[in-house]
Amino acid sequence: MSDVRILLPGYSDVIEQLTHIEIVGECAALAEMPACSVGRAATRDGLPVYVLLCPQLYDRPGNPYGDDSGQDWPDNDIRFARLASAAAELAMGMVDKNWAADLVHANDWQAALVPAYLAWKGAKTPSVLTIHNLAYQGLFPRETLRRIGAPENSFHIDGLEFYDKLSFLKGGLIFASHLTTVSGTYAREITTPELGCGLEGLLSKRSNEARLSGILNGIDETWDPRFCPQLAQQFGAGDWQGKQANADYVRKQFGLAVSRGPLFGLVARLVHQKGIDLVLSAADEIIGSGGQIVVTGSGEPALENALVEAHRRRPDAIGVTIGFNDAQARRIFAGSDFTLMPSRFEPCGLSQMYAQRFGSLPIGRQTGGLAETIEDGETGFLFDKPSMEAFLGSVRRAFTTFDTKGQLDSMRRSAMAKSYSWALSAARYGTLYRKLVTA
Repeated sequence: MSDVRILLPGYSDVIEQLTHIEIVGECAALAEMPACSVGRAATRDGLPVYVLLCPQLYDRPGNPYGDDSGQDWPDNDIRFARLASAAAELAMGMVDKNWAADLVHANDWQAALVPAYLAWKGAKTPSVLTIHNLAYQGLFPRETLRRIGAPENSFHIDGLEFYDKLSFLKGGLIFASHLTTVSGTYAREITTPELGCGLEGLLSKRSNEARLSGILNGIDETWDPRFCPQLAQQFGAGDWQGKQANADYVRKQFGLAVSRGPLFGLVARLVHQKGIDLVLSAADEIIGSGGQIVVTGSGEPALENALVEAHRRRPDAIGVTIGFNDAQARRIFAGSDFTLMPSRFEPCGLSQMYAQRFGSLPIGRQTGGLAETIEDGETGFLFDKPSMEAFLGSVRRAFTTFDTKGQLDSMRRSAMAKSYSWALSAARYGTLYRKLVTA
């Protein structure tokens, strides 16, 4: 029986959701990182959760990474190095006297220094680092080395140094026992100059050593339109009136005109990576051909403004909500005929999985997890280049399918039959963990 435990920074939102937190130990100050307490609590279903209690670092307005105006906190190096150092101490049995870890699994740059601190502290505990998006690396000036208590001799090309900056992510790539990312395709793509973000050499080396693998993300079982309580009307495959009820609801909610044409959904972070500019450029043709577009998400101010402007120009055909609301996102997937995902790269992507389960056919670029989860012409549409021409080619195929009811019905049924259960991914992680612990 495995004993899995999670360590989270003590953000106020995290603390509010945990009823009883028992202090189990302390982490002493290190360099410029303050001392902190570690509390233990549990989720509603009984999963043990450790919380790093340090109000001066984590109890702030805004989001985990920046303030209300979107500016990164200037001490993010201290905030996340403190998390990584505490995780290493906890894993080594130095914090909770009743527990130590056989293996540590860190995620992304914010936790990437856990394997490094384990090595610097002389621990032999094996570690896994999962890269969810290589473009976010946690880069800081050289003096961060001193601030976080890292050894002076770790700042070089085979250490944490990356173009004269200190890279938290690279620290993990160097010291982790094994690297995973969130799809097999992305695991290959990040070893190339096109998507390696300057780290392709190191990642190729890890891949050649059989220390880099891709394990596709899953989605939870609540993504089932037959039982989802947030929908305007629940429905299953073949119950297209139920799907239509969600489309009517979404059109009304976004103030769109009544229409018999297709509804295109866009549920995404509004950033360059996601190809939002391609959607904006394609909007006139989509509307001219009888389609409508609904968007929800937040991100880069320029893209948010461009979408709001597009809505102002055509309020009857383009609906936009800046921000994110889970229930609204679910209704968009349920009500839309197609989901737009023209990403320039997509490590895994979840929207295409949600969309298929809800009978919305994704239109995505053949990259990363999209290439693995969309069957072109069967459960959605794929295009190869991140260009306007290639994207519009798939949009036109979608219109043709919409007008061919037999094909639309068949594709929707195939999409809704897909399973993206976590069970498969969990089994692969389990195999990897056992291999590393017994090595």
